[in-house]
Amino acid sequence: MAKPKKAAGHQKDGQQEDRIEALKRRAEELCGDQMNAETMDDCPAELEEAFWKYVVDYEEAPWTTNFQQLENAGVSLPSPDSLNDEQVTAKLWEVIQKLALLQVFIEQTDHLSDRELYSHFWTESLREETPLMPMTANSAYHIQLLGTGSDEDNRLLLKYYADEEWRRQWHQDFPKDPMPEHEDPPYDRDRLLPKRDYGALSGGEPN
Repeated sequence: MAKPKKAAGHQKDGQQEDRIEALKRRAEELCGDQMNAETMDDCPAELEEAFWKYVVDYEEAPWTTNFQQLENAGVSLPSPDSLNDEQVTAKLWEVIQKLALLQVFIEQTDHLSDRELYSHFWTESLREETPLMPMTANSAYHIQLLGTGSDEDNRLLLKYYADEEWRRQWHQDFPKDPMPEHEDPPYDRDRLLPKRDYGALSGGEPN
């Protein structure tokens, strides 16, 4: 797990140092040999404390699914086959808006119709297990529809979403990979999706 670096001049007070050490001990208990709780000499004490708190929260969190979270929030999730096209579109946007309230944001959807996207949610994305982390002002979880790294996801990324520089760099890094011809995505949804405004929350710097 990557750790932040501490800037010079940021000193811990005694109470904060005690909190950090307690969090580090708890992280080591939870993670075992997978966690090296070394001192971070190059990062602000506030960032170091936040980092170790995140590690502990993540390891202690119960697991759930976005499907279960939506149902708990009162959102019904009928089978795609039980909905006509108009109902699918309405349900899809209900799900998208409710996910945003849960600080879950969707990306890379313009290659899918409303029915295809809702079906993907219903059968795959919303059923993946995820830790039930405490919500904070800056927390967010991003679901990238083409984020698996599979050959098919990469093909669709390069075909519909990659600009020329991205495609050029991909060909340079992976010269044996086939490069599909660029096409504009068949749908125009991504620009309308809710997005996390990190700048408004944290002075321009994302978590």
